[in-house]
Amino acid sequence: RVTLLELIMEKVSEKNPVTSEEMNLFMRHADFLAGCFKEKCEAVLKLTSAADAEDEEALVTIRLLDVLCEMTSNNGQLEHLQALPGLLETAIDTLRLTHLAGKQAVNIFTATHTMTGQEEISHPAVGFKSHLIRLIGNLCYKNKENQDKV
Repeated sequence: RVTLLELIMEKVSEKNPVTSEEMNLFMRHADFLAGCFKEKCEAVLKLTSAADAEDEEALVTIRLLDVLCEMTSNNGQLEHLQALPGLLETAIDTLRLTHLAGKQAVNIFTATHTMTGQEEISHPAVGFKSHLIRLIGNLCYKNKENQDKV
């Protein structure tokens, strides 16, 4: 599933113009991916435990967030995703939960807390909070209704 999401990410992030048929396909995929993210978003919280550092559901959720961030960076898909019910609320709630989880244990969600010296950052959840913030920002871009919710 992670590999499939990486392939979708490559296709979505291409700078080539897309046909209306491809755009419709992207929007259907966006609905599905947003639904999956809303269902699975709390799986990432399992990563705070060392025993679950390689949890597959959490890794899939991280890649889902990456794809949604990329999709909301594209004006053609942005308006569609901004209108999806519950996506913004899920992102905000997940951000709150990851912030609390980071305070209660070792904060694996931000790079500043995971670095000790010059070691390379390798934990898959590093940057998760920043990607949530990016998604929330994209969903609020030029959208008064979503801005008021936040």
